Amino acid sequence: MSSPAPDLSAVAEGDELPPLTLRITRADLVRYAGASGDFNPIHWNDRTAGAVGLPGVIAHGMLTMALAGRFVTGWVGDPAAVRSYGVRFTRPVVVPDDDEGATLELSGKVRALTETDGVRIARIDIVAKFDGRTVLGRAAAEVALPG
Repeated sequence: MSSPAPDLSAVAEGDELPPLTLRITRADLVRYAGASGDFNPIHWNDRTAGAVGLPGVIAHGMLTMALAGRFVTGWVGDPAAVRSYGVRFTRPVVVPDDDEGATLELSGKVRALTETDGVRIARIDIVAKFDGRTVLGRAAAEVALPG
């Protein structure tokens, strides 16, 4: 069951977006590889991941970025409202070979509000964490607020 849409007309600087916790499993990595065409074995093979110095199979960076983007679009209610979005990849999300997968914790805060041509724009700072550590740096989006 989804929560009611926020009243975006009342958004203020400093407001926090409702946090979102997601699970990423090996099955998710397989589906993402098929959709993206990125079949690099570090995303599905423990032996290969270990051979290149990784602690295990890791999620695709672009999958992690997409999930953080989904967090913002879920809050604003319209993917077309996103004016800009960018991140830096700082740490991998290690996905174990079990039914639980990895937990990605997403949070965000309205850093600034501006107005351009009569449209209110919210600058959202996004935090994405795995195992208590940030995995995306400089993660931010600018979204047009309705109304």
